[in-house]
Amino acid sequence: MQKILFIDRDGTLIEEPKDEQIDSFEKLTFVKGVFKNLGFIRQHLDFRFVMVSNQDGLGTPSFPEETFWPVHNFILQTLRGENITFDEQLIDRHLPEDNSPMRKPGTGMLAHYIGNPNYDLAGSYVIGDRDTDRQLAENLGCKALILGQNELTWDRITEILFAGERIAELKRTTKETDIYVKINLDGTGKCDISTGLGFFDHMLEQIGMHGLIDLTVHVKGDLHVDEHHTIEDTALVLGECILRALGDKRGIERYGYALPMDDCLCQVALDFGGRPWLVWNAAFYREKIGDMPTEMFIHFFKSLSDSARMNLNIKAEGSNEHHKIEGIFKALARALKMAIRRDIYHYELPSTKGSL
Repeated sequence: MQKILFIDRDGTLIEEPKDEQIDSFEKLTFVKGVFKNLGFIRQHLDFRFVMVSNQDGLGTPSFPEETFWPVHNFILQTLRGENITFDEQLIDRHLPEDNSPMRKPGTGMLAHYIGNPNYDLAGSYVIGDRDTDRQLAENLGCKALILGQNELTWDRITEILFAGERIAELKRTTKETDIYVKINLDGTGKCDISTGLGFFDHMLEQIGMHGLIDLTVHVKGDLHVDEHHTIEDTALVLGECILRALGDKRGIERYGYALPMDDCLCQVALDFGGRPWLVWNAAFYREKIGDMPTEMFIHFFKSLSDSARMNLNIKAEGSNEHHKIEGIFKALARALKMAIRRDIYHYELPSTKGSL
């Protein structure tokens, strides 16, 4: 079945002026990245391109057709020069107060796609810049990619369409712990973390915030016994989520390293080469920092390395114990950010072996 990109025009292909009406060439500016990215999508992916646009009052005295079509045709001609063509253009002229089902987010203009066995709406996308575009996707039963939402750009849209989203979630329940982890490797650093250990929460937040990874970690552990199972099992589930989200690892940098913090120098180097190994060179002399036993630091990173199948080399030196472990977690986050960076224009496995 054919998948479709339902693409908005104003605010998506071209910048939308304050009066929301592109009726002169002076108002015409293409959105940054649209040529490179739509050209890449057209060349490498098999989507049907459908333009879907509301043009309020087109054909009325306030928006005569003779001011619309020359600019619109120039837009199409310019895109065509970059090998970007649309299979269909659907333009609605109704005003918002008309409440027409033809106007986005209504699906009247798209009725021939709904229920049609030739098209895969569940695998299709609406690309736009407004909530009405999101609502249109919901009404069609497809997905939405909204420019500007969660810092979404044309570069990121193309990466999602070509290589997929890197999101994984995992729930693991034993007699000792009940753990849920969800991770988005291409997030913005949003965290929702609750392990029952305040200092551990704070450390895990460093991974999300400084790695620009969206991270949810909910843990109910047997803290009435001690902290061991909660920390170890969290590391195991988090590592497996990272491994799942990475997928086949095509196009990733693979390696990462970093970082000083105040009086401490913390170095974390990692390799997603598929061979787990931990080198730990960091000494702690306090029994606990916050409510987290310092003996569990090495255990956390060993479990994380094993389950994520990564080589992890950690070294830290300094006088402040809090700064030292926080620097290690921040350095891990920055190393992760480097190693998971994905380049769809060099979409190869970073290994001479042919597998990772």
